[in-house]
Amino acid sequence: MPKILVVEDSASTRSFVRSTLESENGVADAEVVEAVSGFDALRLLPRGPYDLVITDINMPDINGLELVQFMRKSELHRATPILLISTQSSDRDRQRGLRLGANGYLAKPFGPRALVAEATRHLGAGEGRSGG
Repeated sequence: MPKILVVEDSASTRSFVRSTLESENGVADAEVVEAVSGFDALRLLPRGPYDLVITDINMPDINGLELVQFMRKSELHRATPILLISTQSSDRDRQRGLRLGANGYLAKPFGPRALVAEATRHLGAGEGRSGG
């Protein structure tokens, strides 16, 4: 059962991501945990391990790029796949996120199929890694 952390300050986007991933056409048996901010994500990360983290870039307090940096420096979370989601669809933002260590980038707005395809792809890439 994959455990996915969704970090997003917009309640409607969090709800959309959760319902999409947990739907019958989503990720089989997914357990989705929601964080309302980057700070909230830092509080929830120790409750992992998570098989995938999906995070928005633009958030108050700790943004998604700072979260990626934190996770990549952490022994416990270094190997966790991270999918960035953002309304900033410029190639520069995408490249910056990937350079910091994110595994993928999905520009908003996105549909359920694109979300499930990206989540599935990154969950597959993380299989076989040693978790907790």
